[in-house]
Order: sequence, then structure tokens, then C-alpha cells
Amino acid sequence: MLERGRWMVVTGFAVAMGWVEAATVFYLRSVVDRFEPYQPNPLPDVGRWGQAELVREVATLVMIGAVGWLAGRTWRARLGYAGVAFGVWDIGYYIFLRILTGWPHSLLDWDILFLIPLPWWGPVLAPVLIALLMVAGGTLLVWFDGADQPLWPRRTSVWVGALGILLALGVFMADAAQALPGGEAAIRNTLPTRFNWPLFLCAWAFMATPTVRLAGRVLRSPSREFERDAPPPTPNP
Repeated sequence: MLERGRWMVVTGFAVAMGWVEAATVFYLRSVVDRFEPYQPNPLPDVGRWGQAELVREVATLVMIGAVGWLAGRTWRARLGYAGVAFGVWDIGYYIFLRILTGWPHSLLDWDILFLIPLPWWGPVLAPVLIALLMVAGGTLLVWFDGADQPLWPRRTSVWVGALGILLALGVFMADAAQALPGGEAAIRNTLPTRFNWPLFLCAWAFMATPTVRLAGRVLRSPSREFERDAPPPTPNP
């Protein structure tokens, strides 16, 4: 299958996965009356449901990793497909949640993004920006990487990107980390009051470095484009 076809199949899977995620959250928030995440007692104690939700989040990551592994033909393309799937899924999730619940009202609405190892808080715009970056970088790897012409950023860019990820995680979990001394109850009832946009944007710029490097390499080597997908030449009789 042509690489563009694989990309479209993975994207379609991620869109469907985004709907499933939005529908699941719709059901859960209907039960606990939490369509607006930013309100008192944002993480109510619902017994075994909380444990099931944590496992579901891990299962989601496993699914994304699995589709990337199956779609890619090199380890770099596998990472690329996983990035595309993650980014499209995340963006689709917010679009479908808006259709189902009317939330988020804007890209600046606070959301609980993840629960492992601590609750991640941030405006909707923050994960969407990261998701767009994952789709862009993943698409470059998927479309232009090949066994004979490997596409990968330099080691320095990778380390800069990793630093950006760590900084972003720190921004998302800062409020929950401050509540740690108060125990689980304090973490559950923490509502952030300020998002550190300057530090997050700095982190996002760091995370964008590998993608920018990849784009630069592709622009300098236009012959890469889908040449590996061309049919083999027909031998002369």
C-alpha cells in the first residue's frame, strides 16, 4: 500500500478513536455531573471507576503504539505513525466532545488532560498545539523516511525536544505537585488558577525543534518524496 494510503488509514482510525474517547468521557461526565472540568471537586471519588479510568488511559496509549507499529515499515516510521495517530485522536476528541456536550466553549477552557502520574491541568489550546506538532512531525517521518534514505533529526535536536517535553509536563502537573503534601484528597480538589504560558511556549518551541529540522532536511532533498513507493521498473524483454 502506498504510504499516503497508510497515512489515511491511520488517520481514519485515529478519528474513530477520538469519537470513542469523546463518547466515553461523555458517559462518565454525565454520571458524575462534570461536563465542566473546572469546578469544585473536579475529580470526585467514584470508587473502582477511578481505577478503571487509569487503566483506560494506559490502554489508549497501547492502542496508539500498536497502530504505529503495524503501519510503519521502519522504527522511525512507526514512531511517526504513532505521533500522527496521537495528534489526530487528541484533536478529534475535543471536536467530538464539543459536539456531544457543548464543551469546550473555547480553546482557553481548563481541562484535566491526563491522570498519570498526577493530574495534568491546562487550557485546551495547549494539548492541541502539541497534537498539531505531533501530526506534522509524524507525517514527515511517515512520508519521507526510507530504509535506504533514513530521515531522523540530529541528536542535539532530539535532546532539545526531550527537554521541551519535560518542561511541558512540569507545567501541566505543577498545581498537582504543589498539592502533594496534602495527600490524595488535596490533589483531587486542586483547581489551577494560572497557566504558565511563557514556560509552556518555550517548551513547545523546544519540542518543535526536531520537526523543524526534519522539514529542513526534506526541503533540501526533494527527491525523497515517495520514491520508495514507486513501482519497480519493468525489465526489458
